[in-house]
Amino acid sequence: MKAFLALFAALVFGAAALAQPVRTPHVTTELVSETVGVAPGSTAYVAVILTADKGWHTYWRNPGDAGEATKITWTTPAGWKAGDIVWPAPSRLPVGPIMNYGYVGRAVLAVPIEVPASAQTGQNALLAARVDYLVCAQVCVPGTSNVSLALPVVAGKPPLDPTAGKTVAGALSAAPKPAGLVTAFQSAGGKFRLAAVGAPLAGAADADAYFYPYDDSLIDQAKPQAVDRGPKGLTLTLTPGAAYAAGKASPAKIAGVLAVDGGAWEVDVNQGSLPAAAGGLGPPEASGGGGLRLPLAIGFAFLGGLILNLMPCVFPILAMKAAALARSAGQTGRREGIAFFAGVVVSFTLLAGLLIAARTAGQAVGWGFQLQSPLTVALLSLVMLGAALNFSGVFEIGASLQGLGAGIESQGQVVGSVLTGALAVVVAAPCTAPFMGPALGFALTQPPATAISVFLALAAGFAAPFTVLSFSPALTRRLPKPGAWMDGLRKALAFPMYGAAAWLLWVLSQQTGPMGLARLLTAGVALGACAWLFGVGQRRRISGGRSASPLLSSAACLILALAAVSFGPFDTDARAGQSATKKTGELTAQPWSPERLASLRAAGTPVLVNFTAAWCVTCQANEQVAFSSAEVGSAMKRAGAVYLVADWTNRDPVIAKAIADQGRESVPLYLFYAKGAAQPKVLPQLLTPDMVASAVTSGGAS
Repeated sequence: MKAFLALFAALVFGAAALAQPVRTPHVTTELVSETVGVAPGSTAYVAVILTADKGWHTYWRNPGDAGEATKITWTTPAGWKAGDIVWPAPSRLPVGPIMNYGYVGRAVLAVPIEVPASAQTGQNALLAARVDYLVCAQVCVPGTSNVSLALPVVAGKPPLDPTAGKTVAGALSAAPKPAGLVTAFQSAGGKFRLAAVGAPLAGAADADAYFYPYDDSLIDQAKPQAVDRGPKGLTLTLTPGAAYAAGKASPAKIAGVLAVDGGAWEVDVNQGSLPAAAGGLGPPEASGGGGLRLPLAIGFAFLGGLILNLMPCVFPILAMKAAALARSAGQTGRREGIAFFAGVVVSFTLLAGLLIAARTAGQAVGWGFQLQSPLTVALLSLVMLGAALNFSGVFEIGASLQGLGAGIESQGQVVGSVLTGALAVVVAAPCTAPFMGPALGFALTQPPATAISVFLALAAGFAAPFTVLSFSPALTRRLPKPGAWMDGLRKALAFPMYGAAAWLLWVLSQQTGPMGLARLLTAGVALGACAWLFGVGQRRRISGGRSASPLLSSAACLILALAAVSFGPFDTDARAGQSATKKTGELTAQPWSPERLASLRAAGTPVLVNFTAAWCVTCQANEQVAFSSAEVGSAMKRAGAVYLVADWTNRDPVIAKAIADQGRESVPLYLFYAKGAAQPKVLPQLLTPDMVASAVTSGGAS
C-alpha cells in the first residue's frame, strides 16, 4: 500500500517537483529523473541539466585546449551507487588559436543509479549532487550548484516522469555508442591517420567529420583534421599532441567520439592497416570480411546458404517443406518450388535492407537482429502455433472446402509456398552456417548495392535444394502416391511446429522475464480458441448444417482482440544476459565484458569466449553438446582457462562491436585467447567436445 501511495504521489506531482532548479551566475542547474520512481534491484537514470545563458557554454569530458570538464559528486543512500556520466556528443568551440569542446546552451548529463535490491518500497530516497562546472563566454566563471531529488521506491517498473522523462530518455538515446565500425590507425610522417568503415559512414562523401579524443594530450586540437573519403568510410589525418610528437612513442590505441554529419559514435581504435575503402592507405581487403573480395564473398554466401539448410535453426521449417513435397507432383511441384524460391529471395532482400538501414542510422545491430525484438519473437511464436494447429486439423487453410476448382487450390498452394519461404528466412537466417560469417562481415562494410548482391547469393543457396528438388521429375516420381497416409504425415509434422512455438516462448522468457511469458501464453490460449471456433464453422458448412458463421466470427474476432490486448508492447528485461556467474556442465561461465577480457589477458590467463543468444538454436546445441561435456571441462581446468559468455539475446552495442571486430556480424562466434597470443583462435560454428578441448589444450599450455 505504501508503494502504491508513493507511486501515486509521484505521478500526480511529478518527481521533478521535489527538486528545485538552482540559479547561479549564467547557469541554471536541475536534477531530474527519467522515471517517477525507482524499483529495488534496478538501474535508474537521473540527469543533471545545465542551462547556460545565451552565448555561454560548459565543457565536455575532454574540454580541449582550455576549460574544465563538469564534475558531479554524489551523496546517495547506503548501498546506492552512481555511475559515470553518459556524455552527449560535444561541439567544437574555437577561441582564437585554441580549440575547446563543450555545449552551448543546455547540456543533459545523464547518470545511471544502481538501486540495491534491499531498497524498501514505500520510502523516498534522497539523491544529492554537488555540480562543479566552468561556464564561459568572453570570460569564464567557475561555479558550484548543490541540487537534490527525492525519488519514491516502488514495486514494479515505474513509468516515465511526465516532466523530464522524455528529455533524459532522449539524451540517452542520442549519446554516442559503438556502432560496429571497422577501424584502424597508423602513425607515420609525423601524423596519425585514423580510418573507419561501416554502414553508418557509407555514402558520406560530403559529410563534415571530426574526431573528439578522450585524451586531451593525444592530438594538437587546434590543428585542422583533414578528411579523405572512400566508398564505405573515411580517413582523418590528425596532428599528434606534444606527448606523441615526432620521435616519441606512439599510443597503442586511441579512443574517442567520431562525429559525422550529426551522427556520433564511440570508437576504440587499434593500430593496423588502413582500409582503402575508407580512403586510407591500406590494401582493399583490410576493410573487413576476413580479406574477401566480392566474387569470393558471393561464393561463400551461396555455400553458406546451402549449408544453412542443415543447421538446427531450419528443423521447424523442414516440417512445412516435407508437407509441401508430400502433396506436390509434376507441374504443381515446380510452381511451388519457384514460389518458395521467390519467398526466400524477397524476404532475404527485405531483411537485408532493414539491417543496412538500421546500421546506416547508427544502430549497432547484426544478422539476426529481428529476433532481438521481443514483439517479433512473440508474433513468430503465435505464427508457429497457428501453423501447428492447422497441421493438426483444428482448422483448414489452403484446402478446397466447398468443392472449389483445382486451379484455385493450386494458387493457394503457391501462396503457401511463398509464405513458407518467408517464414523460413525469418526463423532460420539468424543462425550462421560455415562460410556465412566472413561473407556477412564483408557485405556489411560495403555500399548497399554490393551488400545486397551478397545477400541474394545467400538467399539463392538457401532456397536452391527445395527448388531443384521440385524440378526433378525422377525424384518426384519416387514420392508415394497421394492417399490417406498424407493426413497422418501432416498431423505428425505438426509436432516440430509446436516445438518451434515452445522454443520461441522460451526465448521470449529470456528477453522479457515472467510478465512477457504470461502475456504470450494468454495470447496463445486465445489464438487456440479462435482457431478451434473457426474450424467448427468450417466443418459445419462442409457438412451442410445450419451456418453459425456470424456467431462464430464474432466470437473469433472478440478472442483475437483479447489476444492483441494481452501482449501489447513488450519491454526488454535489461538484466537479460547480465546474470552472475553460473555453471555450464563442468565449466563456470562468467559474464563477458571488454574490461573483464582485458584484465584476464593482461594477467596471462587463457580465455574461451562464447558469443551466444537464446534465439540461436545452433548456439544452444553447441552449449549442450560441447561446452557441457566433461572433456571440455577437464581441458579448461588443466589449461587454467576462464570461460566468458557474451549473451546477445537482447541488443547490446558493446557485444555487437566485439563481434564486428572479428569481421563477423552474427552468432555463434567462439574465440580462444591463448596465453600471450596477440589474436584469438576462431573456433568452428558447429562444435564437438574434441574440437574445443583440442583448441584449449594446444593453445592453453604454458
